[in-house]
Amino acid sequence: LELGVSYTLNWTLVTSTQERFDCHPDQGASEDTCRRRGCVWAVSPQGPGVPACYYDSPDNGYSVTDITYTSSGVAANLTFNSRSPRAAGNLMPPISTLRLEVTYHSDHALQVKIYDGANARYEVPVPLNLPPTPEATDQSRLYDVMIQDKPFGVQIRRRSSGTIIWDTQLPTFTFSDQFLQISTRLASSHVYGFGESEHPTFRHDLNWHTWGMFTRDQPPGYKLNSYGFHPFYMSLEDDAQAHGVLLLNSNAMDVTFQPTPALTYRTTGGILDFYLVLGPSPENVVQEYTALVGRPVMPPYWALGFQLCRYGYANDSEVAQLVEDMKAAKIPYDVQYTDIDYMERQLDFTLSPKFSGLPALVNKIKSEGMRFIPILDPAISVNESSYLAFQRGLEEKVFITWPNSSDIIYAKLYRAHAALPDFFRPSALAWWAREVSELHDNPRDPAQSIKFDGIWIDMNEPSSFVRGAVGGCRNQELNFPPYMPQLGSREEGLAFKTICMEGEQVLPDGSTVSHYNVHNLYGWSQTKPTLDVLRNITKERGIVITRSTYPSSGKWAGHWLGDNTAAWNQLDKSIIGMLEFSLFGISYTGADICGFFQDSEYELCARWMELGAFYPFSRNHNGKGSRRQDPVAWDEAFKDISRNVLNIRYSLLPYLYTLMYEAHVHGSTVVRPLFHEFVEDRKTWEIYRQFMWGPALLISPVLDKGARTVDAYFPSARWYDFHT
Repeated sequence: LELGVSYTLNWTLVTSTQERFDCHPDQGASEDTCRRRGCVWAVSPQGPGVPACYYDSPDNGYSVTDITYTSSGVAANLTFNSRSPRAAGNLMPPISTLRLEVTYHSDHALQVKIYDGANARYEVPVPLNLPPTPEATDQSRLYDVMIQDKPFGVQIRRRSSGTIIWDTQLPTFTFSDQFLQISTRLASSHVYGFGESEHPTFRHDLNWHTWGMFTRDQPPGYKLNSYGFHPFYMSLEDDAQAHGVLLLNSNAMDVTFQPTPALTYRTTGGILDFYLVLGPSPENVVQEYTALVGRPVMPPYWALGFQLCRYGYANDSEVAQLVEDMKAAKIPYDVQYTDIDYMERQLDFTLSPKFSGLPALVNKIKSEGMRFIPILDPAISVNESSYLAFQRGLEEKVFITWPNSSDIIYAKLYRAHAALPDFFRPSALAWWAREVSELHDNPRDPAQSIKFDGIWIDMNEPSSFVRGAVGGCRNQELNFPPYMPQLGSREEGLAFKTICMEGEQVLPDGSTVSHYNVHNLYGWSQTKPTLDVLRNITKERGIVITRSTYPSSGKWAGHWLGDNTAAWNQLDKSIIGMLEFSLFGISYTGADICGFFQDSEYELCARWMELGAFYPFSRNHNGKGSRRQDPVAWDEAFKDISRNVLNIRYSLLPYLYTLMYEAHVHGSTVVRPLFHEFVEDRKTWEIYRQFMWGPALLISPVLDKGARTVDAYFPSARWYDFHT
């Protein structure tokens, strides 16, 4: 009978392409390299993505010993058996003994942690909100956990339905120094989340798609890893219950979906530290997730007003004229930005002679009830002998250095070689606070003080215009790890558009860590210090807008969806982006209205103004060299369109502000998909071209060129026409 069971399982694995788990996810797969890993080679006629090299045995090589079940969780030891095939080949020997700990944190949340119990490894220094001791009770827990052996796996079952929501008893499990891999069968094919990437639909296509995650200065594009890093997903089970899963890991990674349905994680370091929340409703999932990582920031009321920006303002007179033209057109408008144009040679904390009148302009518009937000980049030029921000940072040792050295790693941003502050260092936090404060209150020339109300932090992936460093990187193993995740530039290595992975950073406890491990935390580490100094100097709530994010960034900032393009296909992509960031616990989001790159056309920009009026963060912004696209750059009909739709937005601000409060206090979503309110209606599970503000307002925008009607779905409920 044992032989019979084994034979049946192997036959299923061999004959069903849906059950193929990739044994050669790294580059260079061939029949020879595949068979040397002990796996099967068979090219599938079913198209791209189906692995040609796959496991024909369920064994992942790890056996389980010393299992201990308690009321608060499960613990066990895992031991590797060298006879198992493995995806890492012979490049990365597995760690022979691992520790498994499952903790029942609450009735609806648990943690599954796998780590090297004998040798300390890097773990993500992002604190989560966990109870001091596990609070789940056996009577009211929503889940059961079973540890499986031969092969090792963890199975999590929802008690109310019997649905297995997590099942890792699969051959892919691997745990080595720079390659960690684990697969799980999924409860259904309805999966949402993971980012930051531009996804073509809100619900993931599970037909053999791989998505890389690694923060990068990368405008949105298909299969291109972009600014943020969010290894979190939500799944709708077939009975309409929902759960969410976070992998707390900050190393470069990718995830592969397959139609089994199953999901495979591959990461390049750290440990495997999963947090599962059991909902059971989609809205409950987000509330439980934000309880874990932190509730979304509460923006000030003025930050819900319409906002204008442009990279390419010629001088402060152009900005002043824009303000007057918007007032004359009576178009609602509350916040004005300036991009890097206001700086002297793109140097943070400086003022260009062309913008010498900006401080007075800011004071004027504030006296009229408006607000002002400038941009700041983290990179600090090293080419200026009299540049005070660099000189003080150099003296105070705030910059990222080469390992075991005081020598700074020189990146490049715009025209200058640049140093990057290490926002984990207390010295860097004090330095940043002083520099930002002196931009607001200039002690050397008070007339040059810029009385801003919020801060926009950009290029904080961190970005560099040379690969790695001026002069190149020095550590091949870190910049080109043995397994290179499927990123948008897989052949370019991890240092593409950023700094070298061997850069040394110093954590608050004084321990050092390589940039390789904390790269995806760079924007996260800058965000809270920026909000802290903003609130300290303005004595108001303020708002920070950040480009790079990580789980819990939403506690301190909003996020715009990056440098998009003036194209019709970007309209629904912006809705998908907002819905995903709602899942990630970042409520204050929106795209650049009318597009950042390229010239926007009249109809596109008009439709985008209508859609963008319902972004929580509603800002029209575009790039240098493109024509103006603010509402007063067009004809009277366009001004009428903008005025009318923004008046609708402003009439709804009390409702929007209340939703922001509910998000801040209870973790509810502001922008939400229809299935958050109508999860029993399976038609809503696919909808992403409509969205809701909270539980009561449905927005069905025009998203197609030339359209005069919209195909909108109305779930069964009592609906009212807003306009009547």
